[in-house]
Amino acid sequence: MATIGKRNTLSVIREAPPGLYLDGGEQGEILLPGRYIPRGIGPGDRLDVFIYLDSEDRLVATTETPFVTVGEFAHLRVISVNRQIGAFLDWGLAKDLLLPFREQETPVREGQRVIAYVYLDQKTNRIVATTRLHRHLNRQPITFREGQPVKFLIIDSTPLGYNAIVENAHRGLLYHDNLHAPLETGQPLEGFVRTIRSGGKIDLSLDASGYKRVASLTEQIIQALERQGGRLEFDDESSPEAIREAFGTSKKAFKQALGALYKARRIRFENPGIQLLDNTSFSPGG
Repeated sequence: MATIGKRNTLSVIREAPPGLYLDGGEQGEILLPGRYIPRGIGPGDRLDVFIYLDSEDRLVATTETPFVTVGEFAHLRVISVNRQIGAFLDWGLAKDLLLPFREQETPVREGQRVIAYVYLDQKTNRIVATTRLHRHLNRQPITFREGQPVKFLIIDSTPLGYNAIVENAHRGLLYHDNLHAPLETGQPLEGFVRTIRSGGKIDLSLDASGYKRVASLTEQIIQALERQGGRLEFDDESSPEAIREAFGTSKKAFKQALGALYKARRIRFENPGIQLLDNTSFSPGG
């Protein structure tokens, strides 16, 4: 059966003047309007489509890809505000996404960008948005482990750091002291679970922690040294921005890796820069 608000792979049943009709299972036939039909597609073929309701509340398919689907959080722009029903958001489709007044944590205005959760209204089968995010976070026990890679979306800033939605399900916090530069609301990032605290709160990091981080980064540094003939201009006095751009890590993690390499007599400090030494018996930690 076709799932509203998600991408579906459906078979083409028949062709008609409005477009192609797809097999939606229990949902019945679903129209794919002519303007969305890929060249050479006809009855018997299968298509990857997104299913939603059109302006007349009829099921319709599109080959366009929305910025967000049902069950996901996203950073979306307010296209307009209707004083009777709410705001409309740009989610990448011809029909804008409704954010009803009742679902606005605080009133929104045209041109503003908001973090919204997209869900299916069970009474109407309409896809709608809400900025009341806390209602849609996963309340089940967290199954992540410390050091696990995760994807997350920055939703706002606090004196401690940045709140984020982790893996589209849980709230997390990325502390300011782990960052070299400010982040932006709506910024998607990849990082790691730093700690899972009591109450199911997740502390995040942009770098892997402990041995795994140092081992991985030391290998990167050695490889970079070998590519550059044994010498790099980077050292523990390099700027956080330069380190992040070159190695994708924080200055703190970079200094830890240099310390491990120095202790293992793999490098020496040139002030400025570092030099690779001829000693291959290295293992992180000494």
